[in-house]
Amino acid sequence: MKKLILIVIALVTMQITAQEQRREHKQKDKQERSQRFKDFTPEQVAKLQTKEMALRLDLTKAQQRDIEKIHLANAKERSANRKSFKMKKEKNNGEKLSKEDRFKRTNKRLDKQISNKKEMKRILSQEQFEKFENQQKFKRKKSMAQKQKKRRSKKLGHKRF
Repeated sequence: MKKLILIVIALVTMQITAQEQRREHKQKDKQERSQRFKDFTPEQVAKLQTKEMALRLDLTKAQQRDIEKIHLANAKERSANRKSFKMKKEKNNGEKLSKEDRFKRTNKRLDKQISNKKEMKRILSQEQFEKFENQQKFKRKKSMAQKQKKRRSKKLGHKRF
């Protein structure tokens, strides 16, 4: 009986250790992804994003030029938004944005996504656009799953290390 209890305790300890290592590994990957383009200029970010997209969708040179323009505009806008958000956050001493500010920001982001989608649809062929849409759906699903997982762990009171 004692041996059985010791074996169960050893297995539980190994399982907890493995989960913790997996969690740390995922967190490290997330930090690396967020830092991926941090030190690059908007022009460099646009060029890299366009090349990645060219590899995935087999773009022509003309398509690459048009898409790079879109990526460049988006990268510049993201950079400006990041700076203004940082300034607002410092100004408000780290407080959250008001409900109206969040609404405006979300509305602006969604309008931009709609215009980007129309531009992509204009530039890409039907087959390329379908592949692009499938990739976007996959990214959204993955992002939503991570957000839900994070919310569940907060509700249950789990602490992240």
